[in-house]
Amino acid sequence: MVTAVFPGSFDPITRGHLDMIQRASQLVDQLIVAVMVNTSKQPLFTMTEKVAMISEEVADLPNVEVQAATGLTVDFMASVHATVLVRGLRNEQDFGYERDIAWMNKSLDETIETICLIARPPYAYFSSSLIKEVAKMGADVSKYVPTAVAQKLHQRLGTDQHD
Repeated sequence: MVTAVFPGSFDPITRGHLDMIQRASQLVDQLIVAVMVNTSKQPLFTMTEKVAMISEEVADLPNVEVQAATGLTVDFMASVHATVLVRGLRNEQDFGYERDIAWMNKSLDETIETICLIARPPYAYFSSSLIKEVAKMGADVSKYVPTAVAQKLHQRLGTDQHD
């Protein structure tokens, strides 16, 4: 049985993330979406809120579960007996960053293999950070995040949605 981990801060979960989760779930027996802490970012949502939002969005995928995780991804992977790490690539900059992380993870744990999925065109140009910036200005972001997430995002930011 192949267990994979798709880690991220998911602040918030985007339609691009969900596309990656759906695609990765078809490649492995079990996919664990690991909601991680990114120490270089200030989160908008709590870990508990993010786990709940993602769990709601992936409820129809029977081999996907969502867990909160702290520390090194390789340590979390060992704790859930995962050997495959799934990452997404939107552009050339992502490739360089992900390549370096993959080699670091491999040096920390030889058993880990990283699979990178290329973002499909509708999802390749935006990130959670960019979506938060646009939402702060009151723009409707439901094109980029699930509707329920867009509502929570605007509530948290105290912004009204414009079309």
